[in-house]
Amino acid sequence: MSAITICGQIEGHYLLPSNNKTTKYEHIIPHLVAIEESPEINGLLIILNTVGGDVEAGLAIAEMIASMKKPTVSLVLGGGHSIGVPLAVSAKKSFIVPSATMTVHPVRMNGLVIGVEQSFSYFTKMQERINKFIITHSDITEKKLSEFMFSTGELAADVGSIIDGETAVEFGLINKIGGLSDALGELKSICKTKEREEREKNKKKHVKK
Repeated sequence: MSAITICGQIEGHYLLPSNNKTTKYEHIIPHLVAIEESPEINGLLIILNTVGGDVEAGLAIAEMIASMKKPTVSLVLGGGHSIGVPLAVSAKKSFIVPSATMTVHPVRMNGLVIGVEQSFSYFTKMQERINKFIITHSDITEKKLSEFMFSTGELAADVGSIIDGETAVEFGLINKIGGLSDALGELKSICKTKEREEREKNKKKHVKK
């Protein structure tokens, strides 16, 4: 098995200051490809403690993880905020420690935004992509996700929600409460099940021949 860590801020098309803790998506993506192609690795553990970051870069990593054939399990430690939410749910199974939190909020952009119809259309389409991904890869309902996303009583000067581990599991955003040993145990179990299914499939092919 292998493990990757996604921590700090996810860096996308622009370099962040050197004093920022970052995860560079151009480093993560080739690593995921190597894991998927390696015959020596049978599963992947993704450890998350991120404040979010570049939306397109984070969603690209999430799509890569979701499309892997090898068993994947995610573990949220500390936080899985903003675009960290799609990353957390991209694995086959997701865990969160009780003390961790996840921040769900609409797409935001720093710096100058041109207030024209095209800008609003871009934000809307990006939000739809993120929502669809989260709903597809978790058990949360579209209605509940929207309630969390557009809540006005939790974040100062912003809309959104801060969700603790138990709430994330209660509403189906994350599969289970648990720590490292729980996540590793689940990953090993999935790997063993997949290996057994592959052996049975190969036996059936051999019998047909």
